[in-house]
Amino acid sequence: MAVAPAEPLSSAQMQLLEQTLRRIHRELMEQLQGTDAAAAPVSLDQQSVGRLSRMDAIAQQQMALANQGHVRAHLSRVERALAALAEGEYGYCDDCDQPIAWARLQIRPDSPLCVACQERNETGNSS
Repeated sequence: MAVAPAEPLSSAQMQLLEQTLRRIHRELMEQLQGTDAAAAPVSLDQQSVGRLSRMDAIAQQQMALANQGHVRAHLSRVERALAALAEGEYGYCDDCDQPIAWARLQIRPDSPLCVACQERNETGNSS
């Protein structure tokens, strides 16, 4: 089923999305700062902490590191969207150069792809 082409974003929509992206950026930066201690290398006194406590601390550190990786990836997408906004290229699909639908950007303002290209990339179809 073919999707109707999206309209370019209005200046009001752009302003709203820029505010949203900046808010998300602040929140992600705060998240990263909050997880620094949890992701630090585990150093436990072998005499005062049991084997299971050490294993638990290492598991928690690994989860914090994985979470940091996800946050950093999301932060990178948001920063890329903000850069595109500054360059006047925001809101256009990286693959087909068509406008990305307003509804999609409201849900995921850091999206670099329109729905059709995203689906094509996920299914591996090149047509």
